[in-house]
Amino acid sequence: MKKNVLIIGAGGVAQVVAHKCAQHNDILGNIAIASRNIEKCEHIIASVLEKGSMKVQGSLNAYALNALDIEATKALIVETESQLVINVGSAFINMSVLSACIDTGAAYLDTAIHEDPAKICETPPWYANYEWKRRDLCKERGVTAILGVGFDPGVVNAYAALADREYFDSIDSIDIIDINAGSHGRYFATNFDPEINFREFTGQVWSWQNSEWTSNKMFEVKRTDDLPVVGVQTSYMTGHDEVHSLSANLKVPNVRFWMGFGEHYINVFTVLNNLGLLSEQPIVTAEGLEVVPLKVVKAVLPDPSSLAPDYTGKTCIGDLVKGKKDGQDKEVFIYNVADHKVAYDEVGSQGISYTAGVPAVAAAILVAKGDWDVSTMVNVEELPPQPFLQLLNEMGLPTRIRDEQGDRDLTFN
Repeated sequence: MKKNVLIIGAGGVAQVVAHKCAQHNDILGNIAIASRNIEKCEHIIASVLEKGSMKVQGSLNAYALNALDIEATKALIVETESQLVINVGSAFINMSVLSACIDTGAAYLDTAIHEDPAKICETPPWYANYEWKRRDLCKERGVTAILGVGFDPGVVNAYAALADREYFDSIDSIDIIDINAGSHGRYFATNFDPEINFREFTGQVWSWQNSEWTSNKMFEVKRTDDLPVVGVQTSYMTGHDEVHSLSANLKVPNVRFWMGFGEHYINVFTVLNNLGLLSEQPIVTAEGLEVVPLKVVKAVLPDPSSLAPDYTGKTCIGDLVKGKKDGQDKEVFIYNVADHKVAYDEVGSQGISYTAGVPAVAAAILVAKGDWDVSTMVNVEELPPQPFLQLLNEMGLPTRIRDEQGDRDLTFN
């Protein structure tokens, strides 16, 4: 068994991860939280202690760390005796943290794909540009690295694997639909890091259609669905991480990702983008200051973690899968509904952070127990989905299915 967790990052998702690790510290052992801003780490620790999240007495400590410094990250892994590293920091640090894990032998888990700050919407498949280049090295050194084990990517990958293995003989399409029907009460804000959020939408929208990469513009293609709990919702085809692994690993001819946006969000985004304020490229002001417009916008927007106390409503995220079973057309929607207020009451974070953070801890538990300790690099759809989804049922993210038999909970032995 692997034991002792190092959490890298101190945002809303890290807060969820810390609470959930504390709730399972009888399995996961000591918990360390590291970020450039140690005060944020200490705030998370205070929240964990205030809510009494620790299942058993144990170590819970904060550390200052620049995770781009590989040697410093390696030293902290060794100092804390961490055999599990959950990276929920900026997507810009993934490869540095992964390198530290490979060198120390610690298991690596993240919730989003690596990004180069100077590049947007690189050539697909995105994982092949960075992470998959280290796959052979992970296997050679026996290091477990589980990529994209948040909700999307992550749980939706497990839903796709479940559909592929249990419900279909052949699959024609997987449409991942992400709807946040909640309200935070602010004029404008993003639910996670604004810089990462906007970078997803300012370049090409890559999808996998008819077994080839297809490019569209943001907000060019939309759909409307009548979904459980949240009702009729419009979503837009968006580039996203899981399309790039599912297309390679499941050999499905059509894989697309759809995200819901309100008209207000689209209008504000369009103005910011047209003014050049979402550019990742530096500019020089009249005063001779070099600034990155996107970073300035990020600085003036609310911190996503600050949205949590006032967030109400629900999310609905799932996979609409179509194909054939026993020669007949078949369609299933495998999904989860999460509640922002319920998440806040439990761990002090909003529902988007909750859905991203809980799966990472579930995966860490499976690695710790040996079920997912695969000694190589994998995406979630390459792993057995049942133990993961059953654990999520128990940890606050239950799976449901809607098909020809109706709408019901899914449980797994």
